[in-house]
Amino acid sequence: MELIPNLPDDVARECLLRTSYKQFPTIASVCRGWNREVSLSDFLQQRKASRHSQELLILSQAEARRHDKDSAGSLRIHASPVYRIAVLESGSGLWTELPPLPGGQSNGLPLFCSLVSVGPDLIVLGGLDPVTWQASDSVFVFSFLTSKWRVGTTMPGVRRSFFGCASDSDRTVLVAGGHDEEKSALTSAIVYDVAEDKWTFLPDMARERDECKATFHAGRFHVIGGYATEEQGQFGKTSESFDVSTWQWGPLTEDGFLDDAVSPPICAAGENGDLYACWRGDVMVFTNDTWKKVGQIPSDVHNVTYVAVRPGKLVVIGSGKAGYGEATVGYICDLSSSRWVQLEIHVGHVQAGCFLQV
Repeated sequence: MELIPNLPDDVARECLLRTSYKQFPTIASVCRGWNREVSLSDFLQQRKASRHSQELLILSQAEARRHDKDSAGSLRIHASPVYRIAVLESGSGLWTELPPLPGGQSNGLPLFCSLVSVGPDLIVLGGLDPVTWQASDSVFVFSFLTSKWRVGTTMPGVRRSFFGCASDSDRTVLVAGGHDEEKSALTSAIVYDVAEDKWTFLPDMARERDECKATFHAGRFHVIGGYATEEQGQFGKTSESFDVSTWQWGPLTEDGFLDDAVSPPICAAGENGDLYACWRGDVMVFTNDTWKKVGQIPSDVHNVTYVAVRPGKLVVIGSGKAGYGEATVGYICDLSSSRWVQLEIHVGHVQAGCFLQV
């Protein structure tokens, strides 16, 4: 059956490749042939190869704080922020907001939840209940092909929070460390197959790592910094990497620019294999097994909350004030010229982010 009557399939497919991702649900509902076409992994690969894919910056961002007046007429600010998922279309600069999580999550996203992308899917993992502050083992998956949420299989084992999390961008999400509900730091790690909706335990890490950072780079899941139970906030200088091909953790590595008692840097890997980190106002790149300073973050970014590497560009988002606040700033750096350009970012604290190409 022809995709479009009286048109060769290659021409019809080219038409589908050029549509906006927002039209995918409509396209999929037209007929089985179109539904099958946009659901194929080859379809997304062809969009990328033909430069018709769209890059989306996805942020867990607080709504602007609500203001009202108390009985005496004084201005009152609601202290507890409500987080939702904001989406920036990189090409158009248009901001949109995803529908709320399923299950009547009227209080917004879990606090300190993790966001990662796998193919056309956004995965929201863990965090703290915004009302009870209890650790959540929840998993929610939003498909940008169907514009619908589904509830994934919950994370196995103890309920953990403040863990390191990263994806291979293709199929799996890896989680390591954090602490349990007794505030005990963890060595355990797990991996989630998004397509199969299945969790598997990984071998344990060599040491406990609460509040660690993580990134996926060159076929390895890197877990950086963190601290053991008895250290309570005294961050270590070591990292360790899990090789997904051998299913083994490598030896502990000491990172020279990590300091005790300081949270580890936020790292991001590029498609060309480069690994970047933002650390104390500097931009670092990992080259020849060593970290090298290659630039400085704009001075009005005080606390970096998200870093991403795109082709030829570095994206940095953080707090625009010293300490926690609503002001948020974002910049894109042209890596060839080291020139920073400010992003138009909505007001509201950002707690996590990811890029997704669809």
